[in-house]
Amino acid sequence: MDIVESSWKAQKWLENKAKNVGSGRYGRVLKMARKPTNDEYVKVLQITSIGIILVGLLGFTVYYIFTQAPGFFQGLFG
Repeated sequence: MDIVESSWKAQKWLENKAKNVGSGRYGRVLKMARKPTNDEYVKVLQITSIGIILVGLLGFTVYYIFTQAPGFFQGLFG
């Protein structure tokens, strides 16, 4: 089998899989899905950004404590 035949075979397999997307387990969800409005998009973006910033601050705080704590306790207890 040469490259052209194998690529046609892969293309037909992919097209057959794509035909069944609307009738499978997720068909109802895909039919109900819609494009978000600008307000919804901005709200999701804000909430996601706040979450990313909070996780970053938490990670930095843990890093700072673990790098500064040994020196602090060494100076405290001599």
